[in-house]
Amino acid sequence: MTFHILLFLFSGFLLLWSSNWLVKGVTQIARYLGWREFVIAFFVMAIVASFPNLFVGVLAALNGIPELSFGDIVGNSVVDFTLVAAIAVLVGKELKAEGPLIQKSLFFTIGVAILPLLLILDRELGRGDALVLLLVFLLYSAWLFSRRTEYTKVFNHAQTPLKPPFQRFRIFLQNMLKTLAAIGLLLASAEGVIRAIQFFVAEFHIPFVTVGILVLGLGSALPEIYFTIAAARKGNNRVILGDLMGSVIVMTTLVLGIVALIHPIRIDDFSPYVLARFFLFLSAFAFLLFLRTNHAITRKEGAFLLFLYLVFVAGEVMIRARLISL
Repeated sequence: MTFHILLFLFSGFLLLWSSNWLVKGVTQIARYLGWREFVIAFFVMAIVASFPNLFVGVLAALNGIPELSFGDIVGNSVVDFTLVAAIAVLVGKELKAEGPLIQKSLFFTIGVAILPLLLILDRELGRGDALVLLLVFLLYSAWLFSRRTEYTKVFNHAQTPLKPPFQRFRIFLQNMLKTLAAIGLLLASAEGVIRAIQFFVAEFHIPFVTVGILVLGLGSALPEIYFTIAAARKGNNRVILGDLMGSVIVMTTLVLGIVALIHPIRIDDFSPYVLARFFLFLSAFAFLLFLRTNHAITRKEGAFLLFLYLVFVAGEVMIRARLISL
């Protein structure tokens, strides 16, 4: 058991460290290429930062336990709508939803967040459902790019020190190598996490979904939380919301779609998901309500979202502890 505990801790740390390394590397590449804010927010943070979830999900599917990924994504969505949004507000002054693009994306984000819960009502998220999720991702990406002219600001352009072209290109190549190395480390650490989780589930009879909701859901959001804090200190609301909404959309369409395409997700007992589904609906509704009524999430509302997350975690822990004791 000691070996698997150490394996889980080391692999989890390596997963988080390599994901941070990956995000920083791609961000530096984006600065060199002069990408715009919406590209950074959606593709760098939302897609690149979802690589840990993707690798864990793919390996889970290959090991015949895709429900681990389903729990991870449900838990991650709750974290995004509550904890991440709350941190953005509490670190900054408020989280404003500026512009028609963000307002329209709000409804799409909420709909996408609950879409997997609707598709799995027949107790299976099959390959047909996976294709639906992937199609939704492609449609949203196409729509987002059709509106790209609304984002004209180049990410951190003014803050990038002016260096000689050759030196800048050398740094660009170094970041490319670091990015490839980070992807390799992500794959290796994801394999370690899966092996450790399989042992704990078999040893303590903990449902895979519980591990996904409570452990992976929060752990995989840590790089996103780090990015949110950095952006909130600069008052960059567009990047925060692009990251937050993009993360929910990417997780519930692209990542879950790929996992279900590899191995259909079968849920025979919905009882482990009852609390998580309730809080996903509640947190998504609160997030939408706050941003639609005032076009911003205030500090009081951020504190309420944080309270929702704490209640969610406490409820999940209490329920699992009671079930294990029976």
